[in-house]
Amino acid sequence: MAVVVILPKQGQSVESCIITEIKKKKGESVKKGEVLFSYETDKASFEEESPVDGVVLECFYNDGDEVPVLLNMMVIGQPGEDYSALLGEEVRGKEQEVSNKEQEVRGKEQVTVKAETSQPINQSTNQPVSQLTNQPSSFVSPRAKNLAEKEAVEATQLTGTGPKGRVIEKDVLAALENRPKMTPLAKQIAAQEGVQPQGTGSGLAGTAKSTDLIPMSNTVYGIDYEDKKISNMRKLIAKAMHSSLQNSAQLTHHLGADARRMMELRKKVKKAMEAGTLTTNITINDMVCFAVIKALKKFPNVNSHFLNDTMRLFNKVHLALAVDTERGLMVPVVRNADDLSIIGLANQFKEIANGCRKGGIAPELLAAEAGTFTVSNLGNYGVEMFTPVINLPQTAILGVNTIIPRPKDLGDGVYAFVPYIGLSLTYDHRALDGGEATRFLKQIAIEIETLEIEF
Repeated sequence: MAVVVILPKQGQSVESCIITEIKKKKGESVKKGEVLFSYETDKASFEEESPVDGVVLECFYNDGDEVPVLLNMMVIGQPGEDYSALLGEEVRGKEQEVSNKEQEVRGKEQVTVKAETSQPINQSTNQPVSQLTNQPSSFVSPRAKNLAEKEAVEATQLTGTGPKGRVIEKDVLAALENRPKMTPLAKQIAAQEGVQPQGTGSGLAGTAKSTDLIPMSNTVYGIDYEDKKISNMRKLIAKAMHSSLQNSAQLTHHLGADARRMMELRKKVKKAMEAGTLTTNITINDMVCFAVIKALKKFPNVNSHFLNDTMRLFNKVHLALAVDTERGLMVPVVRNADDLSIIGLANQFKEIANGCRKGGIAPELLAAEAGTFTVSNLGNYGVEMFTPVINLPQTAILGVNTIIPRPKDLGDGVYAFVPYIGLSLTYDHRALDGGEATRFLKQIAIEIETLEIEF
């Protein structure tokens, strides 16, 4: 019996997903447990497995489609099996729409082929008249050829989207969109010598002049770039970052904290792990986050969301941690982080980081609204100072920098180089005043310098 495979709902806040790859096409055999398709939400990716053995009788969507959750994605059954009774009206309507479009395309192709193959008839002899040698090529439409000659575009080098790969006017227009504007002299030279501008021209508004033309005879160096579409996740990150900077008043304060205490504790952790008395690797980042939680409890206004005319102050600390993955930056949240010991916090960080890298993190933990404060650590990369961007509607984010030696007055006129860890606090000036933000940042430094942990 045929089975309908739906697009699962991954979390209460997820309304649609992007289909990243259809792994089993229509007509292909599939075994139970084999992956049918992969998809992604805002920041997490998933794979859907086949519930039964059979054949893909129907697949309703393609790679890159954005599909609402709980809609039918595929039908798995036996060859020739009637599955129409399993489908809702919405899917049957979509199926009919696809069929109508296919018929429309086939009809257009037939008309075009008929027009291309037909020849003028000599009325006196009733015989076909031979085509003249100066007629346009069957691979470039007349309108496309005229426009290409006018704009100095080599139409035969374009990929045609018309029937049978024919270059049509739309293809020439698409090529012009990707090419900078040209002066009349540049167009003339381009048509005569077969050269094209590469990149932005040196004229006004990026217009290409005759001096900007680059010969295309050398195919190795003719085009030295590649246009690559960005992923859906990259689009979402870009949109969120742009929205954050556009819709808030962000300001960053920088401060250093004496890291000697943390480095001493780190040595003790390593010795305890070597001795087998400690199984959790407590890192410098874990210690910084533990200190941040303590500081947030003393500055509740920072542990908040700014909602235009309202400040939402949280009683619990839901700490978000920026995680770098192959698919891009993810910011999962450890809820109720203030209830955890340093060991519990370290274990939670490792768990959510692994979940992000493997694509198994719950979407609810990636929502910006889930966290009350975010920590982004670039210290491992040797970054000495940076300006992190707030994860709205949160009111602040802490950037953690690398540890570098700095001179410090040890008293009685004695100076020495001391390891300092850089701290960069970006805050929303609409929600927090500079004085309060500075005092909070200083409190983080104090917590780091006087840190006490038990393991």
